[in-house]
Amino acid sequence: MKLLVCISKTPDTTSKISFTNDGTTFNQDGVQYIMNPYDEWYALVKALEIKEKEGGTVTLVHVGPAGNDTIIRKGLAIGADDAIRINKEASDSLDVATQIAKAIEGEQYDLIFTGKETIEFNNSEVGSMLAELLDLPFISYATSLTTEGNHASLARDMGGSEEKVELETPFVLSASKGIAEQRIPNMRGIMMAKSKPIKVVEPETVESRINIEKYETPSQRTECVLIDPENMDELVRRLHEEAKVI
Repeated sequence: MKLLVCISKTPDTTSKISFTNDGTTFNQDGVQYIMNPYDEWYALVKALEIKEKEGGTVTLVHVGPAGNDTIIRKGLAIGADDAIRINKEASDSLDVATQIAKAIEGEQYDLIFTGKETIEFNNSEVGSMLAELLDLPFISYATSLTTEGNHASLARDMGGSEEKVELETPFVLSASKGIAEQRIPNMRGIMMAKSKPIKVVEPETVESRINIEKYETPSQRTECVLIDPENMDELVRRLHEEAKVI
């Protein structure tokens, strides 16, 4: 099978996040980037499992500048065969989907994977947009996937329930927790990744439809105070003096 995995970069969750220019620009100074965990742990690993069962190739595709090659190389170290890098900073979800659709024009992939979302924006948009641009079916939030030739059986998270889906390839899916388990690249994979090809594609011109007005950090969480159930006087005092509800 011919499998494509869309990967993106996200700030490491340990990085300190701040904004400049009155909150209109994300400050990248000192920020460490990683491959989006939903792309790495679930989409990529599931593609590799299918390759191991059915045979075929796994190709990565990424929208980003040359500085992101280290993220792509990690995916190659985990087991992907080759990669395509579209040479631009991603501006929004439609830009990413359009760039990928143009880059793979004329190719016939059996399955196209995305992670269910990126951990910084949580948009869950690229997969559905890409499917629409390619005129392919789209399955979101897939938690399991089995294939037999060109027939696929999936389960998808419905937020408290599960939906079973059966369809024929090709199609696009977004991978959620449960579809696969994280793999750690071994030394052999890391060494082999250095010689695996990354094809660089120049971008298409896409007009951004999004204007970011301002970033804001989440408001500080209020402290939770535990009061002994026997100390009703303290509870009443706090409700009166601090919460001002009585």
